[in-house]
Amino acid sequence: MSSPRDRRPRRARRPGDSDADTSPIPRVAASAQRQPGRHHREDEPAPDPGHPHGHSHSHEPPPPASTRLRTLIMMLLGPLLLAVLVLFIALFPTSGVPEPKVGSGTPVDGTVVSAKLGPCVQGAEELAPQGGPQCTLLDIKLTGGPAAGTVIHKVEPLEPSRPKFAVGDDIVLAYNGSNPANDYAYLVMDYQRDTPMLLLAAIFVAAVLLLGRWHGARALVGLGVSALVLGLFIVPAILTGEDPLLVGITGAGLIMFVTLYATHGVSVRTSVALLGTLASLLLIGLISAVFAGMARLTGLDQQTGDLIATLGHGIDARGLLLAGVVIGALGVLDDVTVTQTSAIWELRQANPALGWRSLYAAGVRIGRDHVAAAVNTLLLAYAGAALPVLLYTAVSGVGLGTMLTSQDIAQEILRTLAGSIGIVAAVPLTSVLAAVIVNREAAPEPGVGPR
Repeated sequence: MSSPRDRRPRRARRPGDSDADTSPIPRVAASAQRQPGRHHREDEPAPDPGHPHGHSHSHEPPPPASTRLRTLIMMLLGPLLLAVLVLFIALFPTSGVPEPKVGSGTPVDGTVVSAKLGPCVQGAEELAPQGGPQCTLLDIKLTGGPAAGTVIHKVEPLEPSRPKFAVGDDIVLAYNGSNPANDYAYLVMDYQRDTPMLLLAAIFVAAVLLLGRWHGARALVGLGVSALVLGLFIVPAILTGEDPLLVGITGAGLIMFVTLYATHGVSVRTSVALLGTLASLLLIGLISAVFAGMARLTGLDQQTGDLIATLGHGIDARGLLLAGVVIGALGVLDDVTVTQTSAIWELRQANPALGWRSLYAAGVRIGRDHVAAAVNTLLLAYAGAALPVLLYTAVSGVGLGTMLTSQDIAQEILRTLAGSIGIVAAVPLTSVLAAVIVNREAAPEPGVGPR
């Protein structure tokens, strides 16, 4: 007697059909009918490795971890998170940003309504010698500030270091707070750039959301958190006199916890990437501190000198340099550690028989190419930021050795090399952490990946 499953309607026989055509449709292989996560009998054949359900993908969520593994991660990360929160509360600035000793003026918007060449001394056109120095005479209509709507007159020198303004340019002036009708109460500063920068930011957000969708939205949340930590904690805390290196490490740790979990989700895999990132950051800070002391790098470049003059008091310039090294390397480090952790997890899922030593060796092999690209990225990022300094030093007539060991160039070399060492170390550090931790988890069934 046939079973209900065998009672299937058969296709009507048509003229010309062979006997083979009347045979029942073959059943789908048992391995193809299995659902991920269902326990199979030991006598059932293993799933086909080439089947799309036989392996997991990096964009899929990792399998749920066991209680033992989650407890181990909490024991490792809990004290670190507690230390970051305690330091964040202790260092958080409560008095606000100090008032500058050297005022830079209040920003006021204006529009150039007239621009022409003329003598650099106003009201002395008839006394100006032929071929004397020429300046740009500007008529500027104020569109903001206490004298909005009035027109002031400014004389701008024709120098390569100064912008060349033309009619219709929207510019920013610095108002010193005196008589708003006095031309000398204003100083021409720069162009207004609000509209193009906002447009560029909108295009960036749209591109991230279009490509990344929900994952991109979480990445934007992490970006916003990083900006808030920098603007509301790191910058004010350093300006109020806290140790820049300690503030930088605390801020980097806070950014690391929030952004990694927000971007990649709360999982054991992300937690292991956090451990690798933190260990690499501590190594970068240690190397930077040791070699900054050995090379007697003071951190007193032009920008830091201007900051000290504005604050009216001293600041730990070397600590500020080291904090910049740590924060600058964080963006590249989390990319390396997340990639390494995901690679170890995928290797474990693909071959549960691999021990932690084999997983570690395979992870290091995977990370070599990534490290080469990441180190090059870090070098080009710092070189691009220091390009004017490189050009100025190159034309100053000093030798190559003197140029490379000067304060401005040497600190960029320190940033590049210390950060690169941390990136290189992140691969074996994260790989061994991931291999040991994932190896403590029960081996998944061969070929069965997360849904």
